[in-house]
Parts: sequence; C-alpha cells; structure tokens
Amino acid sequence: MINTKEFNGMGYRQVQRSNSDNKLKLKSEEIQLLKNSGCKNVGWEKVIQLYLKIQDLLSSPYRNNWSLSELFTEADRIGNKYQSVQEISDFEMKFTVLSQEIDEEIDRIYPDKQIEIIDFSTR
Repeated sequence: MINTKEFNGMGYRQVQRSNSDNKLKLKSEEIQLLKNSGCKNVGWEKVIQLYLKIQDLLSSPYRNNWSLSELFTEADRIGNKYQSVQEISDFEMKFTVLSQEIDEEIDRIYPDKQIEIIDFSTR
C-alpha cells in the first residue's frame, strides 16, 4: 500500500489543479504579489503554501467591496478566533459601560426639550 499525502482531502496534483484554476480568478496585482513572495506550484510544501495564499486573497474583504460595517464585522469575527471566552466577555462588558457613559454625556450636552406624545388608541 502506498502512503500518499493529502491536503484538505486532495492529493498533490489535485491541489496543483485547484491552484491553477483559482489563480485565474485573481487580479494581475495579486498574481504579481504571489510571484514576488516566492510562491510556486511545484513541491508539496510550496503547493500548499500557494493554495493557502490564494484562498486568503480570494476571501479577502477588499475584493468584495464590503461596506465599512461589514469590514468591522469581519475583523471582529477574525479577532474573536484569537481571544478566550473570558477576554471577549470582559471586552463586551467594558464596551457596554463605555457606550452607556457616552449616551449619558450626549444626553447631558444635548438635552431633548421637545415632549412627544404618542397616542396608541384606536378611534
């Protein structure tokens, strides 16, 4: 029995083919970036390295013309991978307290002097 290596369920030639196919989806600047960083589609380690870099480029939020809000959400998702549950909880607690303090300060500086009456009766 031959012991073949696999990466993400693909053999060497399948990863190479995937790299070639996905490279066609990249912009010329991105391809040049890969060349400048020494990525090649030859040799098991290099093929895997190229695969990972191509996937990073294809999933980059800058390619998708995301809004600022979407970029912040993606950054938060990525950042959460590197934080413990306790660190995330502590940050959210501090953020909530700070947000409430800001709200109170805004209300103090710009008080709402107009009284609104909402009538929910059905006549």
